[in-house]
Amino acid sequence: MLREPAFAGMFYEKDPAALRKQVEALVFKKDEKLDAVAVIVPHAGYVYSGKVAAEVFSSVKIPPLIILLGPNHTGDGAPVSVMSEGVWRTPLGDVKINEPIAAEILKKSACCQKDSRAHLREHSLEVQLPLLQALRKNFTIVPIALGEYNSANLRETAAAIASVLKGRDALIVASTDLTHYEDAAQARKKDMAVLEAIEALDADRMVREVAEKEISMCGWMPSFVAIKAAKQLGAKKGVVIRYANSGEASGDFSSVVGYGGAAII
Repeated sequence: MLREPAFAGMFYEKDPAALRKQVEALVFKKDEKLDAVAVIVPHAGYVYSGKVAAEVFSSVKIPPLIILLGPNHTGDGAPVSVMSEGVWRTPLGDVKINEPIAAEILKKSACCQKDSRAHLREHSLEVQLPLLQALRKNFTIVPIALGEYNSANLRETAAAIASVLKGRDALIVASTDLTHYEDAAQARKKDMAVLEAIEALDADRMVREVAEKEISMCGWMPSFVAIKAAKQLGAKKGVVIRYANSGEASGDFSSVVGYGGAAII
């Protein structure tokens, strides 16, 4: 199956030359890169959150295999949806799904389901690809969308991913924005609570902060799975790389979306 880009021309440039110029302006060369097990990056339009995501990706080694974890904003498809076959196209070229790795994850987790519907109109994973393509020419992906909260399913998904990735050169990419549509000061206060939990690799604490402080973090489930899987793979800590909000681009700080970028090492 070929998944065509659904958000080119909206979240990022559609013309290949214009997109190449756009991403090259965002990513940067760094002499020393972190050996990350996972990263947490935002997924808004590049004008808003592109700098945060690009700085995270620029700060870590990009391996040949990437597990993409994102929230399911549309509600389409399976609760834990693994797109296990085909190619994702961007204006910069095609990225193949790693079908053997996807099949292994599906085999190890009963809650993970082979499904493409959840991915066809979902932006949270698509927007990561051009940034990754700017930093590495050849890599494969396993796209997973999480759409329905079930603690046991999230833990099982994390365990399956960790089991499959053990001994492999891979990166888990969890896609999330943070607080939505609150003033910048309040958003930062809430978002720091989430980022501190991520730094501590305390996924359960992160979930408690989201619930108790009513933080509108759309990708807390992908972040939870990424932290749990990364810890099983030997990660020791999280490192916050950049924080920003949409007001820095729009000029309106009365109602912002928060964007946090972190590496788990």
